Amino acid sequence: MTSQEQPTSDSLSAVAAGGLALPGSTPPSFRTVAKTLLIASLGGAVFALAGAPLAWMLGAMFVTTGVAMAGLTQLGVFAWLRATMIAVLGVMLGSAFTPDLLSQMLGWWPDVLMLAAFIAIVTGIGFAVFKYGAGYDTTTAYFSATPGGLSEMAIMGHELGADIRTISLIHATRILVVVATIPVYFRVVEGLEIPALPRDVGSLVDIPLYEAVMLSACALLGVPLGRISRVPAGALIGPMVLSAAVHLAGLSSAKPPAEIVAAAQVVVGASIGCRFAGLTLLDARRIISAGLVSGFLMVVAAALAAYLLADFLGRPAEVLVLSFAPGGLAEMALIALILGIDTAFVSAMHVLRIAMVVIGAPLVFKLTKSEPTED
Repeated sequence: MTSQEQPTSDSLSAVAAGGLALPGSTPPSFRTVAKTLLIASLGGAVFALAGAPLAWMLGAMFVTTGVAMAGLTQLGVFAWLRATMIAVLGVMLGSAFTPDLLSQMLGWWPDVLMLAAFIAIVTGIGFAVFKYGAGYDTTTAYFSATPGGLSEMAIMGHELGADIRTISLIHATRILVVVATIPVYFRVVEGLEIPALPRDVGSLVDIPLYEAVMLSACALLGVPLGRISRVPAGALIGPMVLSAAVHLAGLSSAKPPAEIVAAAQVVVGASIGCRFAGLTLLDARRIISAGLVSGFLMVVAAALAAYLLADFLGRPAEVLVLSFAPGGLAEMALIALILGIDTAFVSAMHVLRIAMVVIGAPLVFKLTKSEPTED
């Protein structure tokens, strides 16, 4: 990297470690995690009392991000805890799949083609922002622009000579922007009432023991299944597939209870905020600024594409906005769950987005790259 201002290696290691285990990074202490979850829960409670959309996740995210970047205290979340809550979300997503949905999936191919075109367009926009606006080298600019998973894009870029910490921070900023703006968009522009929790979930004390065992088994078996299969976001997709199979087979009709869904929101929100631990705007203002610009352009592009394609694809614009907006898979799936907007379709589109980018990004890069990695 040449012209951009670089934050320190130590400050960015925390950003990358938020979704990626870097050499030399150490797990947080139990005390740090407990303190982080307390701060995140208080943020979620304040947002819930204020009637904010998606309160538990957004409150946890904004408060932990602010505390992290202000350097007020050390923050962190156990990787296994985030994976556990992601598995819970996967189980809940799987519960949205019904036998009727299977017959509709074959008709999704126009949506998938439009999604692929959208990915190509926003990647091009992001590349221009990072390459010509921020002055990043070609490899770093490319893998910062591709809207795939944070960990996957950082690892791929690093293997090809890019700056892993910059890529991690860019994607963390993208997720922050998308997750922060989409619920506000639906509240302000669409006029939708966004509850703090899904409307169709019960309480922990009401779920039958058989159903609790069945859902727990989907989560416990699904995580290793996802890892063994080596699919992107395996901790979410494995439990989602098992839960979908169980619900499609009629073995269960239950969904994870409200208390666990709220806890999942807090952990996911805190995990986003913790990626900015040890970092200040002064440290990485150019990287964060470029990430903010790129993330905002992606949200605008998703909204425009949704309204332009709604009639052509025969889907409500709000469904397409959720399907195209390139936030994190778990985060966007959670937003779809809370809104109750075609959860299975939205989840499937984000799974396909991650798969397309993970498979296609390195192939396209190697085919089109015509200049050295280091500028």
